[in-house]
Amino acid sequence: MSPYLRPVEGDPAEPRLGDGIAITVDGESVEALPGQSVAAALMASGRDSWRTTRGGARARGVFCGIGSCFDCLVVVNGLPDVRACQRVVRDGDEVTTQVGAELPRGELSGAELPGGVGARVAGAGGGVRVVPVVVVGAGPAGMSAAVAAADAGKAVLLVDAAERVGGQFNRQLPEEFRAGRPEKLQHDWKAFARLRDRIATDPSITHLTGTSVWALERPASSDGATRTRLWLQQGAADAAGRQVSAVETSALVLATGAYDRVLPFPGWDLPGVYSAGAAQALAKGQRISVGKRVVVAGTGPFLLPVAESLVGVGAEVVALLEASHPATVAKGLLSDPLAGAGKFSEAVSYARLLARRRIPLKHGRTVVAAHGTDRVEAVTIARLDRDWKPIPGTEERIEVDAVCLGFGFTANLELAVSARCTLTEGPDGGPAVQVDDNQQTTTPGIYAAGELTGIGGAALAAAEGHLAGTAAASSPAPVSVRRVVAKGKRFAGVLAAAYPVKDGWVGWSDGGTEVCRCEGVSKGEVEEAVGARDVGGSRSLKLSCRAGLGMCQGRVCGRTVAAISGVRSEYGRPVAQPVRLMDLAAAEILEDL
Repeated sequence: MSPYLRPVEGDPAEPRLGDGIAITVDGESVEALPGQSVAAALMASGRDSWRTTRGGARARGVFCGIGSCFDCLVVVNGLPDVRACQRVVRDGDEVTTQVGAELPRGELSGAELPGGVGARVAGAGGGVRVVPVVVVGAGPAGMSAAVAAADAGKAVLLVDAAERVGGQFNRQLPEEFRAGRPEKLQHDWKAFARLRDRIATDPSITHLTGTSVWALERPASSDGATRTRLWLQQGAADAAGRQVSAVETSALVLATGAYDRVLPFPGWDLPGVYSAGAAQALAKGQRISVGKRVVVAGTGPFLLPVAESLVGVGAEVVALLEASHPATVAKGLLSDPLAGAGKFSEAVSYARLLARRRIPLKHGRTVVAAHGTDRVEAVTIARLDRDWKPIPGTEERIEVDAVCLGFGFTANLELAVSARCTLTEGPDGGPAVQVDDNQQTTTPGIYAAGELTGIGGAALAAAEGHLAGTAAASSPAPVSVRRVVAKGKRFAGVLAAAYPVKDGWVGWSDGGTEVCRCEGVSKGEVEEAVGARDVGGSRSLKLSCRAGLGMCQGRVCGRTVAAISGVRSEYGRPVAQPVRLMDLAAAEILEDL
């Protein structure tokens, strides 16, 4: 087991690791730690890839680290397409490499009807449950919304795909790690702990863990009420024990968060290239590093806590590359100097970290190529002009074994679009859900909070969640919370001005650069499809060149393909998360009850 890919001595969180558990990986006995994800266990054993793509047989491993990209699919106990970053490893698991597209093996290969080894119909005989308030997502926005609605006297169902509350910002260590000082890994620990403990103990809040919402609809109600129906899949990582259910509510709060935006360049699809969020998720949630020598590149202040997390698990951050020029950053920050009041001490702490660890912070530079045969071995960095076009002659090659990239975030919009909520442009120019002063969307009875309404950070997300929760419970919100939201939105505007994504990034890639990771579609193929056909929208573009047709459904490549092709990206997906056919059959049975 590679020592830098497992919890390190002197860890500030003081995890007290128990005895290892035994799993097999491609027939080889491997020791894992209780509470580890399958991905973490595989990485700790020295592996960085464990599947190959269907078309080009390219190696894949972790990329996004939060279940959005589907790069890390693996076969577990005969079941293919298991997201290794989401599934917790168990004693005796048999993990095998997934070669291309695979069917279930062994006893799972036969057809299964709902109620067997596959999905179970929840609430059979009782129909669809009706809940006063449902909150989807248990990050800062969702946690605050659930508690605010409960404070207003409403029963709340909090639904989240993770096993513990906190989302990506307050990602917690597994309980099995028995961390002595978990607060060392979190900002604003006391506020988070209060919400966490309240959710765990309040009888009016029901928290469904490991549960994804794969569809949303607005059915006609016999009593004339306007309700939203959510189709849930609990235990989606396994064949055994999966449970399909449905709930209806007259007040739904969407707090589905966002995922990293990564811009393509030659070699970005090699194992060893990660989103910045994946590196932080593995460090904060599993206490392992993505590599020994790591370069962090992108734009925005999120790169700083990522570097901090990597240092905390023993990695050497050889460079932190900020694509924006100092003048651009300064101009943006000075556009509203008071908006960032209170952030100065945090900025100073990061500056001290960089100085203490001798991590060079280089503005106006980025990674323009990654090199290696089966994994990353080196990168080429280059200086950028003000439009982010590489300046010829400034290239520099650096030997690294991991690259972490983050160019802002993209909101998880699928459920909001299914609910026909109107979209608008967020502070960073990306798509966001339009809301009023109470976080009410344009669809009656549906509220949105957090990164879904515009990328603005955890403090703004929590305040918006409070507003949404009180509004969903038909209760007035405190004036102080509205002030926090107003200040947070000002700061989000400042950050968007200080760290804009410039159009020159399109030139980092050539015609052979893969832009759609799922389907292996190159930039040249996208351009050819647009030039050869009358493409009227992103749906027809998908059918022309398959970009965005893979399992991630364009989450990773959607904005990239839109920028390259000039065809506006669409976010409507009737099925928000992958669901097995046996579970669709279970849903049909439940709907007929």
